[in-house]
Amino acid sequence: MDKRNERLTADQTADNAKAQNSGGDHAHSAACAHGHDHGDDGHAHGHGHHGHHHGIGGHHHHGREGDRRGLTIALAITAGIMLLEFVGGLLTDSLALLSDSGHMLSDTSALALSLAALWFASRPASAKRTYGFHRFEILAALFNGVALFVIAGFIVYEAIGRMASPPEVSGGPMMAIAAVGLIANLASAWALTRQGDVENNVNMRSAYLHVLGDALGSVGAIAAGILMMAFGWYIADPIISIVVSVLILRSAWLVITQTVHVLMEGTPAGIDHEEVKSALLTLDGVRDVHDLHIWTITSGLDSFSCHILVKEGVQCQDVLQRAISLIEGRFGISHATIQVESGAIRHKEIPV
Repeated sequence: MDKRNERLTADQTADNAKAQNSGGDHAHSAACAHGHDHGDDGHAHGHGHHGHHHGIGGHHHHGREGDRRGLTIALAITAGIMLLEFVGGLLTDSLALLSDSGHMLSDTSALALSLAALWFASRPASAKRTYGFHRFEILAALFNGVALFVIAGFIVYEAIGRMASPPEVSGGPMMAIAAVGLIANLASAWALTRQGDVENNVNMRSAYLHVLGDALGSVGAIAAGILMMAFGWYIADPIISIVVSVLILRSAWLVITQTVHVLMEGTPAGIDHEEVKSALLTLDGVRDVHDLHIWTITSGLDSFSCHILVKEGVQCQDVLQRAISLIEGRFGISHATIQVESGAIRHKEIPV
């Protein structure tokens, strides 16, 4: 411990001597940094202003009420049709109605999960979870994407098995059931797009894809029913099922890759990491930018952090404010954590 204190004292003495010889550099370092111990490396490091600009989420939080309304309406419609088909299937002994009600059950579960994710995300942050439960939305979207993938994959598997010897299907009843399902799914999709943000919120998009997938399935079933009733082409049922499932698989894969990218803390889509760094380097007084990270907490809530090395004699607070304004105005990131450093600052780089 004594050796460590001696080294600290020696470092501070050298810094003071350097400041006196350079005519005012010490004042600049004091303005940009403060010394503190980093533990195992045995010497003090000065770290610059830890600038935080808060205004988290912006449109993200304003849209939550609309997302909640859209999901609630869609859930009520889907659950109502599901119960109607289930009761109707029991009363009429219709296997088609019962099977379609089971299909609607998967959508009801997906919508309920997305709605629960919104509720969790609205819970306040705590000392244990400093970002709150925002990531639950991403987890719900990932689960819904995987569920879509599994359901579509199972339909493709079953359809391929029926290609060799397609069974006879009653086209009329199938079309009637599909028409009811189509109306319900279109109403749900309308509620989600009208009230919620299915473009930018991955949780809402995953729920929307469940509903849209069912709507496509209903359209396919109606088309297959027409072909079977008009021409007796029973093979149309498995063929159209495969086509619809492939479309669903593609959308499901996009949701899965997007959510995994968020969970891996990848750079948000539409933001170029190198472009951000280059833009910061154009600011007057900036010598270098390092430890730059951009990631997504949840849909519509991006975060940014970096270290900025400034030239001697530059006003650090001025550089900090211009950097914050640049990041928000040009790249749309309203939550930025920026550390401003002078040339005397020494610290370890993050090993990534």
